[in-house]
Amino acid sequence: MKILNREIGPGDRPYLIAEMSGNHNQSLERALEIVDAAAAHGADAIKLQTYTADTMTLNVRMPGFVIDDPKSLWVGRQLYELYEEAHTPWAWHQPIMERAAKHGVHCFSTPFDFSAVDFLESLNVPAYKIASFENTDLPLIRRVAATGKPIIMSTGMATAGEIDEAVRAAREAGCQDLVLLKCTSTYPATAENTNVSTISHLRALFGCEVGLSDHTMGCGVSVAATALGATVIEKHFTLRRADGGVDANFSMEPQELQQLREETERAWQAVGQVSYGPTSAEMKSLAFRRSLYIAQDLQAGELLTRENLRCVRPGFGLAPKHLDSLLGLRVGQAVKAGTPMAWSLLGEGPAA
Repeated sequence: MKILNREIGPGDRPYLIAEMSGNHNQSLERALEIVDAAAAHGADAIKLQTYTADTMTLNVRMPGFVIDDPKSLWVGRQLYELYEEAHTPWAWHQPIMERAAKHGVHCFSTPFDFSAVDFLESLNVPAYKIASFENTDLPLIRRVAATGKPIIMSTGMATAGEIDEAVRAAREAGCQDLVLLKCTSTYPATAENTNVSTISHLRALFGCEVGLSDHTMGCGVSVAATALGATVIEKHFTLRRADGGVDANFSMEPQELQQLREETERAWQAVGQVSYGPTSAEMKSLAFRRSLYIAQDLQAGELLTRENLRCVRPGFGLAPKHLDSLLGLRVGQAVKAGTPMAWSLLGEGPAA
């Protein structure tokens, strides 16, 4: 598959998405700086989130509308207030996308309701992202799929059956290009709970490109995912975690993004294919294998022994596996020490 002119698949290095989310901290200037930094440090795409507090939730403080998990980064926060703080003003989308385009970087978004899809279509986004928390919202998935644009869908929390429903809904509504991202919907996530082995199974089960929406710290999990076949990697991105913000604690900084780009590309290059025998790059190294060499000057008719026939480097003599069968045979000519052993050096037979 491809997004615009960028091929995405096993034959291409991983497609890296820098998720801005709320890391703009309600500053357009900062949002544009994030785009600049992401482009300069290896991102292929910038991703936004398109919603308002009113399209996400209700402005009430009833049970369920205030985060009460003591382990949450946002414990005690009302959902409405949190989304009001984190949302990207819709008027910012166009200038952010224009800045990305100047860098040759894609920019698209996650819509959370039909109005967001209509708005993003007016900006002619090249692709859409479906968030994990919306992967069971089949009407929204159908509406996005009807645009005909590629869809990247996170699978956090979803059962295989729920993913199947989402994939069927997307394909039946017109989606031709689909990527499923393994995702652990905790913030931050731990490596132990990421289960990247699922990535290759997702590809086999649903017949589409696969990747990772990675909320862990560092790039190790993304590198492992790449080795297991991930062709898309998504990471939250900020300028400096110390600046704060709703998503800052689990977001990458510019130098970390650069490392992610380098290490996932290196992992992708290393995967290669099933291969035995020397590669073309290894051919010269065959010279440094061990092989059999004459270790002492010999006269014609002398016997080969463990003292005068040794297994050493380099590798231009007969293979070491022939040593036992050569011991006790006679050389048929004078041979100098340092001569690689060859069948042509032998005389007519073994010692009497």
